[in-house]
Amino acid sequence: MNTSIKTTTSFWVISVIALLWNLMGVGAYLGQALMTDEMKKMIPEDQLTILENTPIWATAAFAIAVWFGVLGAVLLLFRKKIAKMVFLISLLGVLVQLIYNIFMTNAIEAFGVSSIIQPLLTVSISVFLVWFANNNIEKGILK
Repeated sequence: MNTSIKTTTSFWVISVIALLWNLMGVGAYLGQALMTDEMKKMIPEDQLTILENTPIWATAAFAIAVWFGVLGAVLLLFRKKIAKMVFLISLLGVLVQLIYNIFMTNAIEAFGVSSIIQPLLTVSISVFLVWFANNNIEKGILK
């Protein structure tokens, strides 16, 4: 017997918001990676020092977090259960980046409170997306 599981409107809304959120992350990553000298002149020196001295592994973690986040959101929209694994990889990138930014730099001094709020929000959303994908696998929505 082949039963069809109805996908709720909230599933689609959350999936689209997940895609938009992760696309904003890609925008932030590309903005940082493709920063011109003119753009650098507008950044306070202490912040620029942090950005320019970011090790390749931390930049790679940023790239993994955002690109896998976008891929996970697209997979949600296609109702593929591999979205959970892709979101887990994205979460790992987020956590590595968080550890670097909070514990290995003076980002809090240079960027202020937002240097903690934004990463914690990002971690929360990343954890939620892993849970959301898993929950929809259990419901049979993701196959």
